[in-house]
Amino acid sequence: MKLGARTLFLVIFMLVSITTSLSYSPGSAAQPAKGKPGDGDDLRAVYATAADVAEGKRVAETACARCHGANGISATKGVPHLAGQRAAYLHLQLRAYRQSARVQSAMDGVVKFLSDDALVKVAAYYASLDPPRAVTTSAAKAAASRPDPVQAGKAAATGCAGCHGEGGISKMPGMPSLVGLDPKYLVAAMKAYKSGQRRHDVMKSLVANVSEADLNNIALYYALQKPARAQTPAAGDPAAGKAAAGSCAACHGDQGVSGNPATPSLAGQDAQYLAATIRAYKDGSRKDESMKGPAAALDDRAARDIAAFYAAQQPQPLNVRRPLTTAEWAERCDRCHGVNGNSTDPLIPALAAQRVEWLEQVLNAYRTGARKSTAMAAMSALMSEADVKDLAAYYARQTARAVTYIVLPPK
Repeated sequence: MKLGARTLFLVIFMLVSITTSLSYSPGSAAQPAKGKPGDGDDLRAVYATAADVAEGKRVAETACARCHGANGISATKGVPHLAGQRAAYLHLQLRAYRQSARVQSAMDGVVKFLSDDALVKVAAYYASLDPPRAVTTSAAKAAASRPDPVQAGKAAATGCAGCHGEGGISKMPGMPSLVGLDPKYLVAAMKAYKSGQRRHDVMKSLVANVSEADLNNIALYYALQKPARAQTPAAGDPAAGKAAAGSCAACHGDQGVSGNPATPSLAGQDAQYLAATIRAYKDGSRKDESMKGPAAALDDRAARDIAAFYAAQQPQPLNVRRPLTTAEWAERCDRCHGVNGNSTDPLIPALAAQRVEWLEQVLNAYRTGARKSTAMAAMSALMSEADVKDLAAYYARQTARAVTYIVLPPK
């Protein structure tokens, strides 16, 4: 990209003495489309001279080293490494603190009295330093070995198929299908058997030693299976059941497809199981205040008819997202932050070898809106707490690569 009479080139220094140079494409969305080095230029820190870096070192040792460590390697939990970070990005963040666009009490007092020229030089100094070494923590090791939750759920659900059918589609009268149930509902149901709130000796023994993680994985596995009706007979009259089920739709949805994660869908469920459940609510052997009244008004025939009606309905796929693996999340992040978190854009931060708790803190700040970025908010909003921890651990253990931007005269 042209900057006055000069062209900006990128040189990446790898661990061995191999140098690669890349030029920016004009008008690229990741970089400014025009401009020249100057007081208002976001790339000003990229053009810093050796004298600027030396002056930046003097300021940094006085104002920054107490928190960010000697040579920009932080030894303090929650305080990021600055060594090897992209100069333009650092300069913009320092300006944001000074202008109160970013608020952090420890930073506010430090940058308040520094000129923009000083901020440029500090940013250039930290960018010139060797980046931190990757650290593999126990959390990183755990994240690296964590299995895919859907596959883990399938493995944990192996013993369920004998009663509930392959893929959670029942072939045994009286046994509920598990497909088409929201994970939140199915986890709550399994926990109710585990605690004895729901009485069933066989189920209690089966789930007694199942971990919280496996309960969630089992529920996720069944939620992502292709829904189908239970392959079991229905003894009642579906037409009569439709008329009798009018009051059920308010909670269980039209045609038995619930819109509330806490309320089960009934479409395609085994009829014998549904009828037995209605009777259990009626006689009090199964407790639920919202079901007690409706069930009390139904006789056995009405229960069978309602069950037959719902059993005949087609269950629908759930609006449940298959979780991305850490590798899949990293692939998305690398599009902006560079391969393995080694950004080649001077305005986008490198993530490789950064402190893990700092990365978690930043991702959570974007998730909650405490830090503002349209792109980061859209990305982080889809992440779970586990995704944040695993992704932070992934980047903390990546090898950081130093990057230098060199201005060359045009050909």
